[in-house]
Amino acid sequence: MSSAIQLTERPIQQSAAEPSRPVSVRAPRSTAPLVTNAVRVAGRFAWRLFKPTFVIALFLLVWQLAPTVGLVDEVFLPPFSVVAQAFTDLVASGEMWTHISASLNRSLVGYAIALAVGIPVGVSIAWYKPVADFLNPILELFRNTAALALLPVFLLILGIGETSKIAIVVYASFFPILLNTITGVRTVDPLLIKSAASLGFSPLRLFQKVILPAALPSIFTGLRMAAASSILVLLAAEMFGARAGLGYLITAAQQNFAIPNMYAGILAISLLGLGFNGLLVTLERRLSRWRVPASA
Repeated sequence: MSSAIQLTERPIQQSAAEPSRPVSVRAPRSTAPLVTNAVRVAGRFAWRLFKPTFVIALFLLVWQLAPTVGLVDEVFLPPFSVVAQAFTDLVASGEMWTHISASLNRSLVGYAIALAVGIPVGVSIAWYKPVADFLNPILELFRNTAALALLPVFLLILGIGETSKIAIVVYASFFPILLNTITGVRTVDPLLIKSAASLGFSPLRLFQKVILPAALPSIFTGLRMAAASSILVLLAAEMFGARAGLGYLITAAQQNFAIPNMYAGILAISLLGLGFNGLLVTLERRLSRWRVPASA
């Protein structure tokens, strides 16, 4: 007997106990926040660049207009365009480079000597109390004596040659470096020193890895102050017995009533100091990458 087997298709029914799972489709991530953040960063960078440029441009505009409209006598304060032309002429003739190189050589030599002496002495005074007790009286005496007040003494003892000019730069640069080094070392967190000592750091490694990095911001503040002081006192020293240098250029131009050249020399000093300070700030940032930015 043959029986036909019929296969019937029955729909698979989902159990009532099993909840339905909706298929989730991820929406594409919006790039609007990234674009907004990029625009914000670009705007901040542009504003930081624009602010100093705007202030300097405004100052130069006032300088140009004040003698032109008669607010000041054009003989004693020429317009900026006249000073810029005199500066360009001095550069083109090579005279400006002669004076800048002479001043820069004296300043760098004196600054390097002050740096090589000031930081070790500052660390010794801050770290070893007997050294501080021994040197503090004489240092307190001389640090309250202005460098320009001792300029005649340097000229009498060392003469009007290069030695007296470099010596006055050393004297003016030494104390800012020394005092800021002492402050930087003494303000290192004692907990950092104790932690490093408990890890078995030797005194040399402790200084290299803990004390010097922590004191670096204060030391660089002293370096920047010393750089400004070295240029200022050098200009005064170059006004006596020098035959080259920015101080000599300013004095000679004033005596010969070449007023645009005098202001060109002053402008060269400003640019030299600005470049020196920018170099130190860049170096400080490279050596202090571990520091958390103030805006963070």
